[in-house]
Amino acid sequence: MFQKHLQKASDSVVGGTLYVVATPIGNLADITLRALAVLQKADIICAEDTRVTAQLLSAYGIQGKLVSVREHNERQMADKIIGYLSDGMVVAQVSDAGTPAVCDPGAKLARRVREAGFKVVPVVGASAVMAALSVAGVAESDFYFNGFVPPKSGERRKLFAKWVRAAFPVVMFETPHRIGATLADMAELFSERRLMLAREITKTFETFLSGTVGEIQTALAADGNQSRGEMVLVLYPARDEKHEGLSESAQNVMNILAAELPTKQAAELAAKITGEGKKALYDFALSCKNKDLI
Repeated sequence: MFQKHLQKASDSVVGGTLYVVATPIGNLADITLRALAVLQKADIICAEDTRVTAQLLSAYGIQGKLVSVREHNERQMADKIIGYLSDGMVVAQVSDAGTPAVCDPGAKLARRVREAGFKVVPVVGASAVMAALSVAGVAESDFYFNGFVPPKSGERRKLFAKWVRAAFPVVMFETPHRIGATLADMAELFSERRLMLAREITKTFETFLSGTVGEIQTALAADGNQSRGEMVLVLYPARDEKHEGLSESAQNVMNILAAELPTKQAAELAAKITGEGKKALYDFALSCKNKDLI
């Protein structure tokens, strides 16, 4: 039965086509039969890192001609790939892990090939985004995928401010050397917000940490190993908190002060003036900023 389906997948592979092939994000067993069939029949395999892809091919006994197609040479290589397709060859595009063109090289190549009149066919497979969402327990059918979080704190904080009142989960990638700073920025804006950190998905040291941002910070501080490896963050939707409890005059005072002062300082001063709670005033100001940013 296994060979029957592999052969059927192989028979469906046609020349003059660029196949965008998803590869495992960690566990080699997560590759699909169709991906194996395409890689076996491919005349040319475009790889982000030929050394990484060579290991994958070796694990399945596949011999293939590898060419390097990376972020820095993708535009230049596109003409060569189009030439191969013009000769009727089967070309496969892979990244080091997961699906090409999603936070990885491949989008420019796919666009150029399609513009040249050749078919671009997806070969679906493992996805870190969907893997993390599948175990996060979020019930919302819609979500936002951000990709990698900005490396600079100011840019991160501006981005996070957009999600203060988000009614949908947000999925993002982060690197080990920045995770501490990113969580620190999150803690200031999402003090009670739930977060899941999915680490090394499908690999030996796969870990899922869930709790408030502060609880995730504590877990990482207690175990340095939790700051290593590939990371996916799932920020849970904001609670549907209303601001009807704030009087109109208090909201007006907060708006005026927030236009001139840092939000935290404005909330402290507005609380003294109006007698309203500092946190409620602070949350109100953030929700207003969020609407402006959107």
